[in-house]
Amino acid sequence: MVFSSTTFLFLFLPLVLLAYFSWPYLGRRNTVLLIASLLFYAWGEGVYLLIMLASIGVNHSFALRMDRKGGKDRRFWLTLSLIFNLGVLGFFKYANFLLENFNSLAQAIHIPSVYLPSVHLPIGISFFTFQAIAYIMDVYRRQVSAQTDVFKLGLYISLFPQLIAGPIVRYTDIHPALDERESKLDDCLQGTRRFIIGLSKKVLIADSLGAVADQVFALPADSLEISTAWLGLLAYSFQIYFDFSGYSDMAIGLGRIFGFGFPENFNYPYIARSLREFWRRWHISLSTWFRDYLYIPLGGNRSSPTRTFFNLGLVFLLCGLWHGASWNFIVWGLFHGCFLILERTAWGKWLTASPRWLQHIYLILVVMIGWVFFRTEHITQAGHYLLALVGQSAAPRYYAGLFVNPEVLLMLGLATLFSAPAYPTLQRILEGKGITGQSVIMIVLLGLFLWSLATIMASSYQPFIYFRF
Repeated sequence: MVFSSTTFLFLFLPLVLLAYFSWPYLGRRNTVLLIASLLFYAWGEGVYLLIMLASIGVNHSFALRMDRKGGKDRRFWLTLSLIFNLGVLGFFKYANFLLENFNSLAQAIHIPSVYLPSVHLPIGISFFTFQAIAYIMDVYRRQVSAQTDVFKLGLYISLFPQLIAGPIVRYTDIHPALDERESKLDDCLQGTRRFIIGLSKKVLIADSLGAVADQVFALPADSLEISTAWLGLLAYSFQIYFDFSGYSDMAIGLGRIFGFGFPENFNYPYIARSLREFWRRWHISLSTWFRDYLYIPLGGNRSSPTRTFFNLGLVFLLCGLWHGASWNFIVWGLFHGCFLILERTAWGKWLTASPRWLQHIYLILVVMIGWVFFRTEHITQAGHYLLALVGQSAAPRYYAGLFVNPEVLLMLGLATLFSAPAYPTLQRILEGKGITGQSVIMIVLLGLFLWSLATIMASSYQPFIYFRF
């Protein structure tokens, strides 16, 4: 069940809101949210809900035992919990990938292959597993006490607004709200406003441009004319940003309606002027997770340059693997890692001294080229697509004009405008002239909501790009 589906908008969400606000007591409201979150996950994953329930139960038990111990016993329970969480994630997410590569190697060296049933990848397993690991690590570091109520921990891990597409919420940020919070009218209004903005970004911009990207990337990469290749890549670059940030906006908005303060996950990453800045603005909850729970424990940048470069390379190798079990994601992660390392050398100093427009062009080119590996299915396809981007297709047959129409041009224009902080800038200008514009904003939001609903009702194209996460 996705947030932009009619089932969610007209059935699930209204029923949850009705049940939630029917109870004045926080305990009952938590129960409503927990049941709703488990039903939300079971709707799409069925029996695989048991994996999440096992994660909740095991992490609750291990954290309690770890919290009571000290020294080696404490490290033992931490190690055991990490083995469990990473083991579950590794099996369900990477078993097929590892088996496929083992069989390819087996054929090359003429030994028998191994055949096992395909392992299903539960949606959102990377998100709720990383949240569980963050909880365990924070308990181990004594930044927070272990949660004694398994139902409250279950609500933290399974909370449906951010369950399948983030942001990755830390227990240290959310645990006070599990015990005491209130949903004020202003929070509900602001949350609704944020949800509508996210829904519009997802349905109107991301899905429209996603249809173009899907058409282009479905074609043989070595048959693309250069303009078509760049059109498809531009469409995908906007799709993934507005889809992902749109989901984050909807999650943050829903969280605020229910009294939770989720962290911001995107801060106009395409206006960055270096890859370091990009990762401070893109998927912030993931980049800070890797920073706090892997990069800094490895030594961060406190050691020699060689060690720092190794740490960066390892972090982004794992970041690539987190996004999906394929060589393309590994290459994507290492590609970003290499440029982050490069920016810590003389290249970075030269880049900083360069004109702002040149820094920005550099960033956009690096990120977009990286998206080629992220979007394509195989390394060979990525290679052909990169050749098409520089006009080296073997037999170009498909031209950009086949995929361009007034709607696509409009959405490309809106995507370009709103990938920069156009809305906050306009708001500041209006406030500077003494115009609050609240009534205008409400009318615009209502229009966007109705436009989004009409688009959802009229279209059967509702892509979900996080199925590999």
